[in-house]
Amino acid sequence: MAPIYHFATLSSLLLVLSLVGPSIATPRKLSALVQQQPLILKYHNGALLKGNITVNLIWYGQFSPIQRSIIVDFIQSLSSHPAPPPSASSWWKTTGKYKGGSSNLVVGKQILHNAYTLGKSLKTSHLVALASKADRINSINVVLTAKDVAVDGFCMSRCGTHGSPRASYGKTRLAYVWVGNSETQCPGQCAWPFHQPIYGPQTPPLVAPNGDVGVDGMIINLATVLAGTVTNPFNNGYFQGPATAPLEAVSACTGIFGSGAYPGYPGQVLVDKTSGASYNAHGVNGRKFLLPAMWDPQTSACSTLV
Repeated sequence: MAPIYHFATLSSLLLVLSLVGPSIATPRKLSALVQQQPLILKYHNGALLKGNITVNLIWYGQFSPIQRSIIVDFIQSLSSHPAPPPSASSWWKTTGKYKGGSSNLVVGKQILHNAYTLGKSLKTSHLVALASKADRINSINVVLTAKDVAVDGFCMSRCGTHGSPRASYGKTRLAYVWVGNSETQCPGQCAWPFHQPIYGPQTPPLVAPNGDVGVDGMIINLATVLAGTVTNPFNNGYFQGPATAPLEAVSACTGIFGSGAYPGYPGQVLVDKTSGASYNAHGVNGRKFLLPAMWDPQTSACSTLV
């Protein structure tokens, strides 16, 4: 069987935004038209990633300590660490409504590749090689590429990926994730709504909750592919549509962050009175995040925190 690679966010976002043109009288009318088809993620009877899961982080390229801490705090916020509501952990608990119960993520090893040992232009095979350096058992290995690293398909068809290449004999199958920092390469594609989109309505961008458009955009894409990984790790879990281009737990709800969302408008979210930053989830260490809607199998609808 060929390796499995699932793409996150970009293609769906561009489809939604491209639908909004000058001939459309009201975006809300368009939203109603788009929602005519029922959103049902069918379970295909495969294994899911449940229980205690270690998240190993492979940092490729230059990330500042502050940037690394934002992403580490986000992953730690997904477990049972207390935070004021609405919290990142309550967002993640939706994955526990899928068959098999909860998925408890714990940060494991962190591997730094500051020297760009594979160059600054990576292929998917490079991402798999980097992810393979960390443990496989009960793990998700996350490759994060810096803003000056190009990756095949990045900005053109994907902002992040999760995949699971077929394991060689005797080895545990690898579950890996890749997300790139789009700050300088394509913030209008992969860091929306913290940057104006390249297509569709040019509404003012939201203020990033951690003051870093690239990294706050990475959080959105990381949330997307992590949820996809635990609910559809091996291409036979939960998804809608063809297995080669599935809509998964979060990618099925692209562009929705709060109530009242419609194409080009992320929905009503919270705003920090001091910084003006937009968010919808509290995390550890006083962090705030903007997290995308997730499909709830109990309601068969995209669920938001606010």
